[in-house]
Amino acid sequence: MTVSLIPIARPDSLLVADLHPSPNIEPRKPGYAPSILVMHYTGLPTVERAIDVLSRPDCKVSCHYVIDEDGRIIQMVAEEARAWHAGVSYWGGETDINSASIGIEIQNPGHMLGYPDFPAVQMRAVSALARDITRRHDIPPHRVLAHSDIAPGRKIDPGEKFDWPWLAGQGVGLWVAPSPVDETETPCTLSSVDVAQARDFLTAYGYKIDLKGSFDSDMQTVVRAFQLHFRPAKTDGKLDRSTLDTLSRLCAAAGLKDGRIV
Repeated sequence: MTVSLIPIARPDSLLVADLHPSPNIEPRKPGYAPSILVMHYTGLPTVERAIDVLSRPDCKVSCHYVIDEDGRIIQMVAEEARAWHAGVSYWGGETDINSASIGIEIQNPGHMLGYPDFPAVQMRAVSALARDITRRHDIPPHRVLAHSDIAPGRKIDPGEKFDWPWLAGQGVGLWVAPSPVDETETPCTLSSVDVAQARDFLTAYGYKIDLKGSFDSDMQTVVRAFQLHFRPAKTDGKLDRSTLDTLSRLCAAAGLKDGRIV
């Protein structure tokens, strides 16, 4: 199918309240269709500022949808087109995440500007839109991701305040209750076998990580990305027993076959 690069003329979802076409689009690479849904926050003070940035050719960024704090959904790029929201990223062996995904920008000023809670009305809109997208494109729960999952260290959004457990209860994304944090646990008590197991689990789930070596700064960055999504109570990047147990149970919930999630 040939993708038209004419700005979007009609919404892909009945939930869309407004269209604000972005010129920052291109066709998905041949053979690609949406198989990942990526959640972002805008990191800008207002939705008007976010939409301006996402529609300016000189900024070279875009997304498929923006969701305002009041729950209003704005579509900027047709789902059939490749938006520029993921940047340098990786998931499960895939490096062209823009061709493989749909991106939702959620209005929140982010960590640099106070990082307020995501309002309930906004989260309800996120849930409704995500359910619609994942249903139409048959995107499985374990491929509903944070920007921080696909770009550890480079990105931290939508962050530890984003209500992933509530979303999972609404049928969006995969979640297991995190194992309790033991504040008395001595640092570096996990063995080299535990570290190797954590590397295997992180790789199997989709994160980009070297499968060999000790617990280094690169692994700490990936562990923190995992914690931002799946163990938000403590996001220090340390591989403690809570993180390892939560990771193990998450991979079990997703289903593993030959070291990969299917």
